[in-house]
Amino acid sequence: MTRYTPVYAGTVTRYVIVESFEITPADLAVRAYEIANGVMIKETCFGLVINGPETDVDRVIAEIRKADPDHIFVKDRGFPPGDARRCRANLGGARPGYHGIEYEMTIIPYVSHGLEEIKKRDLSSIPPPDDPLQPHALDIEKLKKLMESQES
Repeated sequence: MTRYTPVYAGTVTRYVIVESFEITPADLAVRAYEIANGVMIKETCFGLVINGPETDVDRVIAEIRKADPDHIFVKDRGFPPGDARRCRANLGGARPGYHGIEYEMTIIPYVSHGLEEIKKRDLSSIPPPDDPLQPHALDIEKLKKLMESQES
């Protein structure tokens, strides 16, 4: 096995995934290039891959998420763009992890919708959630029904 020597030591890589009718990955890429200041940006079919020092990457992401915060999502990636261990140019076919993102893209519209709906609600009319740390007694009648349903 060939010894691996990191090319971008001390950096982080993050995916920026776009699920929007208003913004495309190309739109985000243009904005990211404008403010990159030494951060590596790679446009993909689902968004961007951003690599660089953590503070710089976070700064770029914070700025581009302002464009459509309910439809732009961020996720860590363990490998920088073009890494020979993960790049499909070296492996052939879809890179490991691509199918996971492909599946996540089917769920993200529901998350975006939920985020939009939460902003429409009147927070004063929403009851606070039950405290999960407080024990809740099971209603005795409900317990009896559960026991009876298991006996038959």
